[in-house]
Amino acid sequence: MASSAHPAFPSRPYGTNLGKLPDRSSAAAFGASTTQQQREAQRLERDRERQEKERLEREEQNKLTQEQQEEIREAFQLFDLDKDQKIDYHELKVAMKALGFELPKSEILSILQAHGIPSDPTSTNAPHATRLLLPFAQFQTIMAQRILARDPRDEILRAFELFDEGGKGKINLQDLRRVARELGEALEEEELAAMIEEFDLDGDGAIDREEFLGICLQ
Repeated sequence: MASSAHPAFPSRPYGTNLGKLPDRSSAAAFGASTTQQQREAQRLERDRERQEKERLEREEQNKLTQEQQEEIREAFQLFDLDKDQKIDYHELKVAMKALGFELPKSEILSILQAHGIPSDPTSTNAPHATRLLLPFAQFQTIMAQRILARDPRDEILRAFELFDEGGKGKINLQDLRRVARELGEALEEEELAAMIEEFDLDGDGAIDREEFLGICLQ
């Protein structure tokens, strides 16, 4: 008689790795590592940009004469009334004017918005531009850029205006005498007259703007 017993089914491979879900902890660790690498790359890029900016600023400063650098420093210190190495909107306006740059309000505000820092660092609200302060380092860089971009004729004509009392458009013997006295130079009347005579090309007894430019640019 044939046996009614059924053949045994093979046992299920419960001990195998079939159907096992991916290890989520490994994926999370990989993602965190990638994010950290991205942040580090961004930090290095920011450092590189900052160093490049500082290098360019140093190069611009080095292009200035010692006298120009001193003028920038003196203008800032003169109007930094509380001596905290920062100036506000009004102080910046007059400091730039002292250096020969008379800017409209909108341009002064743009400078503060681009380079200023809050007068109250603890405030969480974005300050209005008139409440921003400009540190000396930024002022120095901005003024160096503007001075280097200025036409040398403008600088010479500024000097001419210091001689030309009353805005006559000419420098006469009386003007030379006054400037020599203000500078503490003990020049004889004959020496001053000789200076006028040497550079007075049209023979009117004075030096006009074009003659003054010729003296300084030759």
